[in-house]
Amino acid sequence: MFQVGDAAPNHRGSPSITIPPDEIPMPIDAMQGWSSFFAGQLGAAAALTGLLFVAVSINLARILQFSHLPTRAAETLLALVSVLVVCTFALIPRQSAQAYGFEIGATGLIFWALSTRSLIRSRKFDRQYVRFTTRFVLTQLPALPFVIAGALLIAGRFSGVYWIVPGILLSFAAGIFGAWVLLVEIQR
Repeated sequence: MFQVGDAAPNHRGSPSITIPPDEIPMPIDAMQGWSSFFAGQLGAAAALTGLLFVAVSINLARILQFSHLPTRAAETLLALVSVLVVCTFALIPRQSAQAYGFEIGATGLIFWALSTRSLIRSRKFDRQYVRFTTRFVLTQLPALPFVIAGALLIAGRFSGVYWIVPGILLSFAAGIFGAWVLLVEIQR
């Protein structure tokens, strides 16, 4: 296997060309070396999802008093579940980069479509509570890096794996913000 910047041997065995990092052949196991990261993120997403269920359980009557909050709870759940799904797919052993790219890209698109639908349905109720731009960014942005990562991995670009990290971080930020609203802000 070539290393970044290694020269590829020519037909005589001597190095002649340098392979750019994005064109290095991907290993058979696309997630090789990432399993600890994904296992940690999977655990964190599970814990935050549990926090969300506690927040909704504790404040269910209060949440139902506001027409926009059940949708907010669903959006928060979607953000955290997207991390659960992406990390679960990443931990499947010995799958190709293209297979994982398809899985993560489809996950990003599905969660983006569900978030968009949720946002459109609740827009008229939410105007009095949160600026639409803030809500739009929090619901739409987390899925974008997953779609980019999927497209890059399908195209054979290992750099796509690095796009998963901002997708996870943005999803956690959206999930934590949503859980905060459902657990603390609702009491004001």
